[in-house]
Amino acid sequence: MKLNTRDFGEIEVDEKDIITFTSPIYGFEQYKRFAFLYHKEISEHFIWLQSVEEQALCFILVEPELVSDHYCPELPGGAAQALGEGDCMCWLMVSIRDPFSKSTVNLKSPIVVNLEGHLAAQIILEEDLPIRYPLFREEK
Repeated sequence: MKLNTRDFGEIEVDEKDIITFTSPIYGFEQYKRFAFLYHKEISEHFIWLQSVEEQALCFILVEPELVSDHYCPELPGGAAQALGEGDCMCWLMVSIRDPFSKSTVNLKSPIVVNLEGHLAAQIILEEDLPIRYPLFREEK
């Protein structure tokens, strides 16, 4: 299917690669279908979560390992029910700031994805974690 995107213009996406949110992204509850877009020239650790329903809606996500060596969220019991059977992966939502070096990620509410089931959810963790954690590690 052809998909108009905010950052990449018109692209082709296979319908089987569409991810459906069973628990929506907070503040964007009406949007349920998204596609993961990669841009290898920028970084293999970042992805774009592009809405299939609204071309202007796109989130930037990052792998947790890039941000913190110690991030290992414990998903609440309802998460498994929302995401179904299979292995899940976790992504952190990035909030771009000016200057870019001040950008943050949300550790409290990761995006959890079951790639086998093509399902995702934004999960609010019970752990006491920040919603504005530095994207970039401080130099030692």
